[in-house]
Formats: sequence, structure tokens, C-alpha cells
Amino acid sequence: MSLGIVITTEDSPSTSEFSFVVREKGIKKGQYVQVPHGSGHLFGFVSEVFKSNRYFERAESVADFERSSGIAAQFPSDSWEYIIGVVKILGVFNGTKIERAFLPPSPGALVDIADNTLLKSFLGFQDNGIHIGSIEHHDVAVHLSLTRLLQKHLAILAMSGAGKSHLSSVLLEEILGRKPEDGRIAVVLIDIHGEYLGFKHDPVFGNKTTVIDGASIKMPLKKLSPETISEWLPHLSAPQRDVLRHGLTTLKDQNKEGYNLKDLVAAIDSADISKDEVKRALKRSLSELKRYHFLTRTSENPRLLSDVKPGEILILDFSSLDSLRKKQILVSLVARRLFNLRKRDKIPPFLLLIEEAHNFAREKAEESEAISRSIIETIAREGRKFGASLCLISQRPVNLSTTALSQCNTHIILRVTNPNDLDHIQMSSEGIDSRVAKSISGLKVGEAIIVGEAVNYPTFVRVRDRKSTKREKGAPLHQQAIDFEAKQKKKEKGAEAFL
Repeated sequence: MSLGIVITTEDSPSTSEFSFVVREKGIKKGQYVQVPHGSGHLFGFVSEVFKSNRYFERAESVADFERSSGIAAQFPSDSWEYIIGVVKILGVFNGTKIERAFLPPSPGALVDIADNTLLKSFLGFQDNGIHIGSIEHHDVAVHLSLTRLLQKHLAILAMSGAGKSHLSSVLLEEILGRKPEDGRIAVVLIDIHGEYLGFKHDPVFGNKTTVIDGASIKMPLKKLSPETISEWLPHLSAPQRDVLRHGLTTLKDQNKEGYNLKDLVAAIDSADISKDEVKRALKRSLSELKRYHFLTRTSENPRLLSDVKPGEILILDFSSLDSLRKKQILVSLVARRLFNLRKRDKIPPFLLLIEEAHNFAREKAEESEAISRSIIETIAREGRKFGASLCLISQRPVNLSTTALSQCNTHIILRVTNPNDLDHIQMSSEGIDSRVAKSISGLKVGEAIIVGEAVNYPTFVRVRDRKSTKREKGAPLHQQAIDFEAKQKKKEKGAEAFL
């Protein structure tokens, strides 16, 4: 039995929308429907549902009857109630391709719930794709093509607590669980708060996971160019950059084993190409890098050539680092090394997933406060040609580089309520119209909207449960409070015993 019948109203049916009288009360806002249309089916979704009853159309009549015995006691008003559904037309699907609707559906045409098989093809799902969740109100699993989802980059945007980390974990499970014949990529994850450490302890994914503490990241100075170091120290003057380049070139010519910052400072002191005040200013700048303790003579950690593997994940745990500047430098270092190695086909195609991406590619920030923005924007613009993919995760899209965000051709958006963030998302994503934008603030935890390259049309999804072990640094707030008081009492007893 069909859902209802297309009716004529003042503005419909048209090529953009139509209304229908609902036969069954089970209709829900957001459901997909189909109407026979030529040699195919016209697809749309229910954008709104209205109830109407002619007995209650005139307010003065209702008021008169209610002053006496009430309208329901005198008339069979219930039998006149009916439901109208308004459908936004998406397109016409003939089984092989999608076309725009050039003619509206005919009044009197039957409206049916969208066929699951046709709906999967219409929305662009792929049977062996990334399983994110399911479509609301339909028994249809959302399987997204790996290429369409990631090759042109992905952004996951939501307010705090809306489920970003949960969705990211689901995405990682799918990537790590792929078979070689389906195409496997490597994953490098910048984990800011230690939220993904459970993958290392998971019985299924543990042997595919490598965790590197941010404090143990090391890089030989000989593998860095003067341009890279200048990027970390953007306030250097032209003479200072010349001295830096001269010092590194001298060390490279003299020492094949390796050299560190102490050796570089000595090379700068012995250079006779500049004034002493230029050298002193350069050495002050280099002393900042020395405090971060990650530049070495020979030791390297992680070794990207061997640690970045298909179907495996390399987690860089930054939860032990306090300095945002050091985090930015390390992200810049890792991202640039990954991109250069991938361009030379030294490592497999990869996904670089960056948590709190607004801290590493800020939209409105001085160059000295956005050290990693340049390489992130470079990968966003050029990465798809080389198999270098980005996933930017952020709870403050308004602070995220518009250049990077606009190059993410797929957005998965969970709940966002900040008006500035909503405006920034709408400006940065071509797939978001006013209807979708209004729906974002009303999403529940675990609900998301997918727009862009990965789907043919904006799709509302209920994210599936995760399969992997959830284990993160930091106990729940109440447990932290209990532990703190227990430690305080233990200290007090120890002090009393000592006295």
C-alpha cells in the first residue's frame, strides 16, 4: 500500500517540491520517498509534515462551539483530520544515472517509501565501502566509497561532546579492517588528548597500532632544510636566514655522520659572512628549538619509512606536551615529511588525521602562531594527486583555515550550535543549503549529516556503535574528585604518623 497521493496546492507540484495526502500515519520527517516518473523514479525526502482539519480552520467558529458543549461533542471532527507531507525533490533515477527533474510529478500519482536497493544507488553508497552507520527511518546501512570519502579530504565538525571522537574511531575501525584486495591505506593520527590509545590495547586492532609519545619524537638535524627551520622561526630576517643556510651547508659538507644544534651554533660562530649582532639574534632563535629537545645527531623517532604501513595506524600521542608551539612544529615536521615521502612513492597512500585542527591551521593568526598551517593547506590543495589525504577534526570551525576547510570536499557534521561556526561551515561547504544548516543545531548526540563528494545528496546518518576498545587518558570527573580526596587523606595520615 502506498504512503499517499500527490495533490495540487497553490505552489505544487513543481520541479522542486510537491505535497501529498498521507494514507498511513507512520510517515516521518526526513524519510525518503519515490514516485513513478517516466522510465524511472523521482526521489525526494519529506521536508515537513502538517496536520489539518477543516472543522478547526475558522477560529471564531471553534471559539463559539467551545463556549457551549465543544465542537467534538457535536461533530465527528476526528474523521476530517488528515496529514499532508511536503517532499523536496532530489532528482530522477533511471537505475543507472541521476538526472534533474525537468517535469513535476502528476497529481494523483502514488507516493511510496523509497526502495532500499534503489536508495543505496541513488545516494551513492558502495557495498564494500566505509560503514559509518545507517540512514534514519530506513533499514539502509551507510557504506561510503573510500576514494570518494578521503581522496579529496574530509572534515569532521562538531561542538564538544557531540561525538567527534566516536565517529573518528568508527572511521579508523573501518580503515584498519579493510582487506588488501579492497585497497588499504596507512593512517597517521595526531592525538591531542590521548583519546585513541584504546586501539593499542584492542585484541583486534592492537597489532596494527603503533603509539609514539610526543615527548619522544626525534629528528636528525641533517634531514632538515634551511627552509623548514625558517618556517618554524618565521621572524628571522633575510641576513639571519642567509647565515642559517650557510651554517647548515657547511655542516653538511663537513660531517656525514650527523650533527645537532650545538654543532650548528658553532658553525654559525665561525662563519665570516655576517655581523655579530645578526649571529647573536639567530642563536637566540635557535635556542628556542633547543629547549624542545627533538633535534638530534642521528636518532629518529618515528621512522616514517618503516612505521607507516598499509592497513596500520601510527598514533602520535601529544597528551604529554604542554607547549602549543612545540605541537605546531612537530605537526609541521611530520606532515611535511609524510607529504615529501609520498610524492616520491616511498610510503603508501595515507590519511593524516588531525584532532583539534583549528590549533594547527588557524584562520586568523600571525605566521608565528600558525607554523603548521602552510603544510596543512599545501596537502589540502595538492594531496589528492599523490594519495595524501587529510581528515581535519574541529569543534571550532570558525577558527579553522578557510583554505583548508574548503578543500575538504566531504564534511561530516555533528551537532553545532554556535552561530559563527554555523555561518563558517555554510560558507565553506558547497553542499550545505539553508535547510541543512537549520538542521545542524537540532542534531542529537550520535547523529550526523554527510555532505559533499562522498554522497550524491546530503544524508542524515545515525553513527553506528564502535567495535574497538575505548580507553583514554583521564578518569571521569567524579572519580578524579574521589581519588584526589583519598590522596589528601593519605598525605595527612602520613604527616600525623611522622609527627
